[in-house]
Amino acid sequence: MKTKLAAGNWKMNGLSGDLIEIETLIAGFGRPDCDVLICPPATLIHRMHEMAIGSDLRIGAQDCHSELSGAHTGDLSAAMLADAGASYVILGHSERRTDHGETDALVRAKTVAVLERGLTAIVCVGETEAERDAGTTLDVIGAQVRGSLPDNSVAAHVVVAYEPVWAIGTGRTPTPEQIADVHGFLRKQLTERFGKEGNGMRLLYGGSVKPDNAEAIFALDNVDGALVGGASLKAGAFSRIVTALSAAE
Repeated sequence: MKTKLAAGNWKMNGLSGDLIEIETLIAGFGRPDCDVLICPPATLIHRMHEMAIGSDLRIGAQDCHSELSGAHTGDLSAAMLADAGASYVILGHSERRTDHGETDALVRAKTVAVLERGLTAIVCVGETEAERDAGTTLDVIGAQVRGSLPDNSVAAHVVVAYEPVWAIGTGRTPTPEQIADVHGFLRKQLTERFGKEGNGMRLLYGGSVKPDNAEAIFALDNVDGALVGGASLKAGAFSRIVTALSAAE
């Protein structure tokens, strides 16, 4: 049985003073019946990791370079992130794909680097509003999955997050039927390609996940957790999402 995952993506938010939220989060969620992850800016990874020792909280990163080392000014390798205390890395987020022109091929190369270092990759896929309106959602997502996941992907170290671009940070969410359709499609695609490993990969939903809609989202088939943006910045809100996921069947 897959262990569900509540993953928080702080994006470009968080300074030293915000670490109080992590203290509060750890104190508040006790022993949740799911994995709990926070991916802060790289500047906070090591301090969060130190704070989380002895708790059920895991710390991750928001991106990494595809190379293990070298002349890449300003970039961080998977090995560096692991050394700082990260155990997960978010890859291919739509904001990276848009702001930095990241392609499926680059996301795949980064995923290879993460897997080689023994970390877990959270690979993001999702359609734009124009693609949703054009009826090409599944075509777009299928191509992203095929292009972004390497052939050696395994359930223990690859998580797939569906984040419709038009729902990220907008307060809008797809209907339950739309989420279920995409997650069912993803499960079918992953199982056909990777067999048992694909069937075991966790599928997260992301896009304006909040405490008041989390329970309904987690009740859907093939939703194994969430990739949470803004609601992960405050311990109170994120704890409620963790509680909802822990209670989900």
